[in-house]
Amino acid sequence: MENLADTYNLPFVFFSILIAIFSAFAAFYVSGRVKTAKDAARLRWILIGTFALSLGIWTIYFIGHLAFNFPVAVTYQLSMVSLSIIPVLISGAIAFFIISRPEITRRSVFIGAFFISIGIVSMHYIGIKSMQAEISFAYDPIIWILLAVIVFVASILSLYLLSYLSNVPRFYREKFITAILVGPAVAGIHFTITAAAFFSATQQYMDFSPSSIDSNILIYGVGACLFILFGIAFSSLWIKKRIKTHSKESELKFQSVIESVNDAIIVADEQGMIIQWNHGAQLIFGYSTEEMLGSNINLVIPERFKRAHNEGMKRYSQTKIQRVIGKTIEMTGCKKDGSEFPLEMSLGAWETEKGIFYSSIIRDITERKLAEKKMNDLVYLDPLTGLPNRRRFNERLTEVMALARENGSTFALFYMDLDQFKLVNDTLGHSTGDLLLQKAGERLQLQLPNNAMLSRQGGDEFVLLLPGVNYKKAANYAKRMVDALNEPFEFGGEEVFTTLSIGISLYPSDGKDVETLTKHADIAMYRMKEEGKNGLQFFTQDMREAISRKSKLANGLRKGMEQGEFSVQYQPQVSLLTKEIIGVEALVRWNHPEWGIISPNEFIPIAEETGIIIQIGEYVLQEACRQNKAWHDAGLPPIRIAVNMSARQFSQKNLAEIVENALKAARLDPHYLELELTESIIQSSPSAVATMNKLKSMGIHLSIDDFGTGYSSLSYLKLFPIDTLKIDQYFIRNIEVDQKDAALVKTIIRMAHDLELNVIAEGVETKEQVDFLKTHRCNQAQGYYFNRPLPSQKIEEIYRKAKTY
Repeated sequence: MENLADTYNLPFVFFSILIAIFSAFAAFYVSGRVKTAKDAARLRWILIGTFALSLGIWTIYFIGHLAFNFPVAVTYQLSMVSLSIIPVLISGAIAFFIISRPEITRRSVFIGAFFISIGIVSMHYIGIKSMQAEISFAYDPIIWILLAVIVFVASILSLYLLSYLSNVPRFYREKFITAILVGPAVAGIHFTITAAAFFSATQQYMDFSPSSIDSNILIYGVGACLFILFGIAFSSLWIKKRIKTHSKESELKFQSVIESVNDAIIVADEQGMIIQWNHGAQLIFGYSTEEMLGSNINLVIPERFKRAHNEGMKRYSQTKIQRVIGKTIEMTGCKKDGSEFPLEMSLGAWETEKGIFYSSIIRDITERKLAEKKMNDLVYLDPLTGLPNRRRFNERLTEVMALARENGSTFALFYMDLDQFKLVNDTLGHSTGDLLLQKAGERLQLQLPNNAMLSRQGGDEFVLLLPGVNYKKAANYAKRMVDALNEPFEFGGEEVFTTLSIGISLYPSDGKDVETLTKHADIAMYRMKEEGKNGLQFFTQDMREAISRKSKLANGLRKGMEQGEFSVQYQPQVSLLTKEIIGVEALVRWNHPEWGIISPNEFIPIAEETGIIIQIGEYVLQEACRQNKAWHDAGLPPIRIAVNMSARQFSQKNLAEIVENALKAARLDPHYLELELTESIIQSSPSAVATMNKLKSMGIHLSIDDFGTGYSSLSYLKLFPIDTLKIDQYFIRNIEVDQKDAALVKTIIRMAHDLELNVIAEGVETKEQVDFLKTHRCNQAQGYYFNRPLPSQKIEEIYRKAKTY
């Protein structure tokens, strides 16, 4: 058998190389689209890449056949020619399926290269088998194995290049250069495999298949494949152009939108490198786009927050747990000049094969925060002192109490009041009073730890919350504050003095709720006021018991009025000159069903606080008028009856009408009624003189009770239309042993006579006191020396038996 000499058609050889380059470039280009496409688009690009690569390889191969000149006529079996494309289609599909995966392992590359090699070798074998001529062929085994290894290595290299270049979809120059290098190598493999075959002539008659095609027809077939290959390439380019056009339009639209907003829009990659920085970001942070693109996002994060920010990005990258992603949060930003400002950020994230990207929409909320602070100040701060107000203090107290319940800690609550503040207001004016409150608050604040909260509750009252302190520490802080206010204040060159009274309750020993603690601190403060002011007083058990009794008495007052538990007794008033009874004072008494007789000194102040004193006062007034008229009707000589007026009663606008109605109801002449007013009551009422004049015009006698215990009394005596001064028993009690009290009593009597006023001493209990008062010409007296307060029947009996003492 004679070996056939083979020659090559050089134009066809060069043409096959060009096709190889074109096919390689098309494959590299499509690989980039496969890598970035998703779902249906990914499958479409895999198919396009498979056909582009497979048709390219198949076309190169058969152009190589056409470039090979045989000395005998050669035809090709159509079925085998068609079958030869199947292995290379499978190989191309395997290649593009491998590179489309997110991660390409070494194992998958080797397995893919093995099957691709089999496909290429199979295509060559089937292609040669499709030849029909009076020739036979054989392969050199060594060269064939060597060529198979070369094909395997080339397949590995091709997969690597397809995978690598798919990650640089826009680098056309690199892809084209790589195609120029790879294309001739691929074509060379085909020619080398063909060269490994030995063709020889045979005398055997060949029965050509009816479906055989000659070389010319094969040329048309190859041309059709080339047309299809070019069609695939151009269609993919057209698709890419359309996509690129749409992408460009979308990008321009997106860019236009993000550049037109005032909010900062920032896009950064997984490492924090900024890849998008809009005009709003420039305005907010002060950095230009050129400065920030490629820089780290940490530039705009304050130093103290950078670690937490980086850990958060790392945590999301590892776990994909969305803690702040998809939410709007408030944080602090850092401008180019180093200044910090509050911002609101909406954070989004997405993931591609290139990694995780973060988008931030940021808004400068400085103005909003200032407005919120201003509103918060209006709601939570005292406008005069700038200290927390009652609402803010109660919120904080509730928080501290809840925490104390959880961890078993303690805290102290101080209730504080400035002493003599009313005097400052009255003498120096409210503007000075306001300054005093401001400076006092500042001075108190300086004595306190950082975790304390000092609040102004209103007027001259302050409250203090001291977390985590015991009895001893609370007392130390209280002493420091008392000492701080003992130093005088200076306003306009004038020194102003005030002191501080503090009541303290401790949690949980003095109360386990806000209301109880506050109430007990307030009680302790008032006890301090009663004991001399300018000091501190802790709440104690006896205060608790006193408050409990006071609460029960307050509840029982109204009920006692409804059930007739109150009565009126009368104490005689005696003329020291004639020793005759010239009048009586009506005194209310309360017989409690559980506790018996309750002292007026105990229940009258409670009645004043609760307001029930108005009903009690009207009851006493009506009963006194009725009883006096009854005595007159019973034949007793007419006497005057004195009734005490409370502060609340005197402040009533219709007081004159109430008194007039009581007199009319009893049909008592107003001349026989005397109303006793304390000097503090009439001095605190702006309409006191007008009210007194109205009562005086009705014919009612007026007296000042407890004279000498108030202040500025003398300046009012000439203004008030009064008839009598009553010397308080405080002075009478000690006139025998205290020369000062004796001197004061003598002065009051002399002054009353000089003002043509009647004078009466109350609380007279001894003969020595009576003799002293007679000696110094006091007009009348009342007290236990003459009689205790008695029921109306006893007064009538005494009067009928003896009219004198």
